[in-house]
Amino acid sequence: MHQFIVSEGRAGTAPGRTAGPAPETKGAGRPEDGGARTAESGLAMPVVPTGVACRIVRQLVLEMTAMAGDRPLWRRDRRRATCHGRQVAMYVCHVVLRLSMSEIGAAFGRDRTTVGHACNVVEDRRDDAAFDAFVSAIERLVISVFGPAGIGSHE
Repeated sequence: MHQFIVSEGRAGTAPGRTAGPAPETKGAGRPEDGGARTAESGLAMPVVPTGVACRIVRQLVLEMTAMAGDRPLWRRDRRRATCHGRQVAMYVCHVVLRLSMSEIGAAFGRDRTTVGHACNVVEDRRDDAAFDAFVSAIERLVISVFGPAGIGSHE
C-alpha cells in the first residue's frame, strides 16, 4: 500500500506550488531538505502538495456520497449535496490531515472563515449516528490513503 505525505505550505510560493524539486523527488534521501522518511524502512516517502491532497479528499467524499445515495437529486438538492460534500471534505482535511484552515481555503478556492464554518457545520451534524458513521468511514479511508494523522505536514 502506498502512503503519501502532504507538503507544508511555504511562505513566498504560490498556493499549491512548492519551492524546489518536483514532489516525487523532493528530499529523496536527505531529510534536512524536507523529505520524509518512514521509521521502519528509512526510505523517503512521496510528498503530495496540499492542493492535490485536498482534491483527493474531495473526490473520495464525492465517491462515497454517490455510493451512499439511493435517489436521484433534484437541482436544489444537487446544489445542497455539493455544498455538504465540500464541507465534509474541508472538515476531513482539517481533522485528519491537520492542514490549516488557510491552506484548505486556498485549495478549495474559499476563505479560511468558510472552512471554519464548514468544520462547525460538520461537527454539529455528527450528532446524527448515520452521518457520524459516514464521516468516520471517510476519515478511515483518508487515513488509509495518506497514513495516520500527523503525516508529516504539521508535526
